[in-house]
Amino acid sequence: MDVDLLVIGWGKAGKTLAGRFAAAGKTVALVERSPEMYGGTCINIGCVPTKDLVVSAEERRDSDDPQEFFRTAVAGRDALIGTLNAANHQMLEKPGVTLVDGTARFTGPRTVVVDTAEGQVELTGETVVIGTGATSRRVDLPGFDSPRVFDSTTIQHIDPLPERLVIVGGGFIGLEFASMFTHFGSKVTILDRGEEFLPRVDRDVAEAVRQTLLDMGVTIEQGVRPTSLDDDGTHAVVHTTKGDFAAEAVLVAAGRVPVTGELGLEAAGIEVDERGFVVVDDQLQTSVPGVYTVGDVNGGPQFTYISLDDNRIVWDAVMGQGTRRRSDRVAVPNTTFITPPLSMVGMDETQARKSGRNVLMAKKEVAKIAAMPRPKIVGETHGLFKLFVDADSQEILGATIFSIDSQELVNMVALAIRLGAKVSDLRDGIWTHPSSTEAFNEVLGTLEPLA
Repeated sequence: MDVDLLVIGWGKAGKTLAGRFAAAGKTVALVERSPEMYGGTCINIGCVPTKDLVVSAEERRDSDDPQEFFRTAVAGRDALIGTLNAANHQMLEKPGVTLVDGTARFTGPRTVVVDTAEGQVELTGETVVIGTGATSRRVDLPGFDSPRVFDSTTIQHIDPLPERLVIVGGGFIGLEFASMFTHFGSKVTILDRGEEFLPRVDRDVAEAVRQTLLDMGVTIEQGVRPTSLDDDGTHAVVHTTKGDFAAEAVLVAAGRVPVTGELGLEAAGIEVDERGFVVVDDQLQTSVPGVYTVGDVNGGPQFTYISLDDNRIVWDAVMGQGTRRRSDRVAVPNTTFITPPLSMVGMDETQARKSGRNVLMAKKEVAKIAAMPRPKIVGETHGLFKLFVDADSQEILGATIFSIDSQELVNMVALAIRLGAKVSDLRDGIWTHPSSTEAFNEVLGTLEPLA
């Protein structure tokens, strides 16, 4: 079967391109190896289900039975994801689109063979898009093949809720699950191999996050490397360089690796880097003309909104003017959904100091922002705001916001940076009340030179 567009992997970029090409009258084949992944990582095992669980966990009260509450939360998660999964399949059940359930492997530059339940199918695309995503990194240590060891996908269906949970890894994924399971009622211990907590974050912000987790009841151990694991049938013991840690379950949150092992990329002549991610140029084209890679598998930031923007770049390269570039992206925000969420965009303090600019900084703890009553209303006053401004141009350079609603506030700052807005546009804005946006009125009134 020859098609105009062959998509491998049903992620955000791939499914969007498939729909757009079909709407333009092109023939499309979309290959997905797992029916449970219709729609991609985000809606099935990533952003949406985990944030649904985060919200459920935040709603639990001391009077709620942890086991019953967790099972109800998981059932609600599954119902939501089942609906989204089916809707994503239905969205591409349209003329011009052939949906193929199976595992694809390349046999040539733009040709794949797909192993399906009915046998092998050969597909050739004038344009090929690889969007197979990434998966959790495994720990290759003795005992870590125990059924008590989970990754960020499998732990979403753990049963029963563990009384004690050890998390191997102190990165953003590990922190999200630490916050979540603590709110569900587990006693959580984080084992972080680094000597410094959140080393890529400003030290005052990292300390605010650390103290917030400690206030929740999370135990954080720095400079700890696991060496092996024993499972006696009732609990696991993680042996480390700094002692033993017992728990009913262990979550490995040690990063993610690209899903390329079964693709046979060498048969197509498609290059990968030393980490296994597919090498692409600024328009996301691989070493093979006409073959593009989108989403987590191309080594860029692993966010679904980046995958959506990858779709725009590939569409422009194939069907548009060919002017869009990955390097065009400015002020890409990110959020870690601990409670409260931590959001960042643009420069942090370290980058601002190294920028060579004349920089102003505004900083204030959430609990001390009088013009922002919303945190007090919802009962979550942890966190702080930090914003950086060019003293000469008055343009906003970046922000770190550790606060309720930061996932929304950071988007406003990102837009301000992209549009070249002045600090007065945020500081003197007229915002609804009570809202978290009001914080900008007060916090940006405290700008001082960055010493």
